[in-house]
Order: sequence, then C-alpha cells, then structure tokens
Amino acid sequence: MTPPPRSARHHVRVAHLGLGAFHRAHQAWYTQAADDAGGSWGIAAFTGRSPEAARVLAAQDAVYTLVERGADGDAARAVDALSRVHDGADRDAWRATIADPDVAVLTLTVTEAGYRPGSGAPARVLDGLAARSAAGAGGIAVVSCDNLARNGEVLRDAVLALAAPDAELSDWIRAEVSFVSTMVDRITPATTDADRAEVRRLTGWDDAAPVVTEPFTEWVLAGAFPAGRPDWEAGGARFVADIEPFERRKLWLLNAGHSLLAYQGLLRGRATVAEAVGDPALRDELELLWSEQRTELPFDDAVVDEALAALRDRFANGRIEHRLAQIGADGSQKLGPRILDPLRARLTAGRPPGTAQAGVLAAWALHLLRGAGDLRDAGAADLAPRLREARTDADRAVLVLDALAPDLTERTDLVGLIADRIASLQGAPA
Repeated sequence: MTPPPRSARHHVRVAHLGLGAFHRAHQAWYTQAADDAGGSWGIAAFTGRSPEAARVLAAQDAVYTLVERGADGDAARAVDALSRVHDGADRDAWRATIADPDVAVLTLTVTEAGYRPGSGAPARVLDGLAARSAAGAGGIAVVSCDNLARNGEVLRDAVLALAAPDAELSDWIRAEVSFVSTMVDRITPATTDADRAEVRRLTGWDDAAPVVTEPFTEWVLAGAFPAGRPDWEAGGARFVADIEPFERRKLWLLNAGHSLLAYQGLLRGRATVAEAVGDPALRDELELLWSEQRTELPFDDAVVDEALAALRDRFANGRIEHRLAQIGADGSQKLGPRILDPLRARLTAGRPPGTAQAGVLAAWALHLLRGAGDLRDAGAADLAPRLREARTDADRAVLVLDALAPDLTERTDLVGLIADRIASLQGAPA
C-alpha cells in the first residue's frame, strides 16, 4: 500500500540535524501540532551519521507513522512534518538550507556523544552558519535537544571555539545567532520488525520507518528566536526564563534512573526497563537513588512526588520495549550530568555520597569489565582494559572517578563506597 497522502508540504522553515526516531517522535511531532493549529513550518532533516534513515523516508515521501503505545493499547497517526530529508553528507544541501533566509530554526538531536571534541556536530553547525553569514541571511535560533545540562550553552561554546580563528564570523555568530537550551522528554525505543508489523495491522500501510513512543511527552525551552518559530505550545511545549531546574529534574530522576536500571539490570539478566523495574531488588535500588537525588532539586516535595509518580507508571509500561542495552551505550558521556552532578551537589551541601549513586558507577565499571568486544562506549574504550588489569576494587573505583570526575578521586569515602558496591554487585544473582 502507498503512503497516506500528505496533508501539505510546507515551505521549509526549520532545519534539523540527526534524523533519528527521537526527533520524529518529539520535535517533528510538536511541529506537526503547530502546523495542525494553522502554522506552516516545514522541516528539512539531515541524518547525523548513516544516510539510511533519509533513504528509507524519501522512498515514502517523508511520511511516517507515529504510534503512541500506552499501557492499554496503541494509537497511530501519519506524520508529514518533514518536507525534505537528506543524507547528512550532502554538504551542498546543508549549506543551502541553513543559508536560506526563510529558515528560522536549526534543531539538533545528536546524542550526548555528538558534543564531544572531534565528534563533528559543532563543526557542521559552524559550516552551516558560515554559509548563512556569507549569504547575509540574518539571524537564526540553534536549538539543542539532547540530554545535556545547559545544552544550548555547551553547543554555543563548542561552535565559537571552532570559529575563533575567524574573528568576523565569530562576531556575526555572537550578534545574530541564539543558542536555545531545552529539556526534552519522550521515551522512544528503537523500532523493531514487530513494530512494523503492528503498524501494518493498524493502518494497512507497509511503513518501513514507523516510530513507536510513549503517550507522555514534554519540552521546555529557554532562549530567543530572532527569526520566529513554530507555535510549539500547540503540542504543549513551555517557554521559561531558566531551563536549569527542569534539566536537573529530568536528568537526575528519569535519565539517572534509566542508567541505574541499564547497568544493574543487565548484570541481573534483564533486557528492558519494564523487566528491570519488575525486579524487586532493582526497584528498591531505584527508589533509593531517587531519594538521594531529589534532595538537591530546586522544587518542593509535591512537584517531585508528582514527577516520580509519573515515572513509576512510565517505567512499568511493559508495552514500551525500552531496551537496557540501548540506554547503556556511551555511559562515559551520560553519567556526568546524570549521576556525578547530583553527587557533587550532595557533597557541597554537606551530605554523604549516596549508596545508590555509588552503585550506578560501580555497575558501569562492571559493565565495562564484562563488555569485551561488544562495548558501545567509545569514550571508555581505553578504560575497560585498565579496569581488567586493576588489582583491587578500590583501584577500579579510582579509575572510574579519574575517568568521569577527577575532582572526586581524593574522596576516600566515595572511593570506598564504590569499591564496596563493585564487590556486592559482582556477587548479585543473575
């Protein structure tokens, strides 16, 4: 069956880098809501690494099915917010898109690892901005949608560092480009063949690129949009003056919980988030982690209680197969904002390091020790053999801290706690 007809092909006014499932479940979904409410904001989306997503979507006119998978059933709809899809290696198309004066917004979903020096994403943003400056196309908002604290600031600093040799371009970026920080939230597992079969059953369409996601979604943004933006409020987005409290809430509760369940769940033979929270020992550990992290959040108890109640329901949704192996990738980039930042906040407040916080770091160490050739963490590739060569668990604890938080290696109480957790987790039943 052919794809459903497009409701419209809006003129491109938004560019996006990182054409993955999360973008299509989140920013594209919000832009669809804005267009449904009377807007006209087409997206030109570019792949981050592999061109495959663009190839598959182009073959079906860039239309795809979004399935909201709740505990009680599925709801499917066609999404046509993408006006164009491109291989990210097509630099001419990239430069022309960012240089288009009608393009007002550039969003990114390149994962935490995409901001690492040498990763390429900041260089690609700079390449596009240089083309826009040369064309005299005016201001643009660059919107990071990745799980990093102050993600807009992190991206701005990376782009300006690369632009530093060109004073004229650097000055133009400072004057004309805003870098918007955001908090994004929508659990979106990798699509499976079973998902594609279910979409065929629900819609009658043989969609090669559906997206399955949870009903819950949240987007909080802080920053200026010098050339305008879609009415993302139509989908429930919120615009605030200070993004940091919302970032902390998301990173320190949801994302930290995911990391705990991933590393400890994999050690215990669990495959998905729902399986992991169904394990009483892991559920208790998760609750302990939340009790340690919540004390440093700038929200009152009622707000945190409400957020945790929603997370318990979301994590227990067994119809969303959020796989622990997917969550556990690139821990060297993820654990800093998820675990180490709230741990530092506890220490600064005069509290002891958290037992569950130390347990996440210990489980990550064991994850690296047991990863062998299947390790999906480029930032920890050199750490894994050093952990294997270490003679004691205390030595392994110091290696972990030296890799993730060198400022904490002298905290003997923390080193001892991580070492104790490594020993206890090694003996945990699978």
